[in-house]
Amino acid sequence: MTTANKPAQRRIIHIDMDAFFAAVEEQRNPLLAGKPVVIGGRGDPTKRGVVSTANYEARKYGIRSAMPMMIAHKLCPHAVFLPVDYEAYIAASRQFKSTLLAITPIIEDIGIDEVYLDVSEVADISDIIVKRIKSGIKEKTGLTCSVGIAPNKLLAKIASDMQKPDGLTILIEEDIESRLWPMPTRKLYGIGPKTESYLKNIGIETIGQLAALTRENLLEHFGNSYGQYLYDSARGIDDSPLITHWEAKSISRETTFQKDVHDWQAIAKTLANLTREVAADMRDSGFVAKTVTIKIRFGDFQTLTRAKTMVDYMDSEEEMRKVAFACLKRIDLNKRVRLIGVRASNLEKSKK
Repeated sequence: MTTANKPAQRRIIHIDMDAFFAAVEEQRNPLLAGKPVVIGGRGDPTKRGVVSTANYEARKYGIRSAMPMMIAHKLCPHAVFLPVDYEAYIAASRQFKSTLLAITPIIEDIGIDEVYLDVSEVADISDIIVKRIKSGIKEKTGLTCSVGIAPNKLLAKIASDMQKPDGLTILIEEDIESRLWPMPTRKLYGIGPKTESYLKNIGIETIGQLAALTRENLLEHFGNSYGQYLYDSARGIDDSPLITHWEAKSISRETTFQKDVHDWQAIAKTLANLTREVAADMRDSGFVAKTVTIKIRFGDFQTLTRAKTMVDYMDSEEEMRKVAFACLKRIDLNKRVRLIGVRASNLEKSKK
């Protein structure tokens, strides 16, 4: 094979916007710059809600995403607490993503603030590509991002988190032993707190220690699929392609009451509103559904779900509401309710 015909070495970029929600708020209100800013719920740390994001000043106090707002307030009472404004964040997300098409059309959109790019066929060297990405996003939105470049998605995502904010990290296969293996196992995508705890109990705390385990040992502990995944990922192996187009598997909405409720009228009204929103989301996205599921979480955190699958597809609010209330009748509301959710699944593109 001649050099001209050799396939390009795979080069994947992961872009992660820096403290995205908080950064958008700082763009809208420059007086927030330099202050600890926490975004979550309705912005009231005395009420229920969790932290969606916190800027780097707030993170110095130990505030993290998914932390209850009340705890965040105890850690940093002088922080600025703001409500989540998804419309503003989605608008900024579209802006920054629109600049990336000038780099490559091979883009996997994986969230409001992060994407993968495949630049294997782009002629420019990595430093030049990243400079174009960062300057394009900065010019369009005024925001910064952290970038990771690697031979696959797994390593690129790890790399983008290594030098934040506004960082650039390039990982190559030769770096796996010196840079990947000393990291804690939790840095591997797919390892959550339960797996991390389990691994610690068997003496495994770093990715390198995980990589030292045999395939047979991992399959014995974690089963065939997950065990094989851990075996490969600890060695930096990931052949997964970029998914440049996807279809929704489900569409859902849920709400948490500020105070647990026991009033049937309030529960019914909330369920009807959520069903209306899900039906509207389905029509906007061009989907119809066969299955409706409702979720009820009580004040003691017991969570129940009930589902019903219809013979025909539907997107009618009235029809979906009837199904949702039929599901509700199958739940004994003998305790105060903390959360209600509605999900439409078994989706298909509408033929209308």
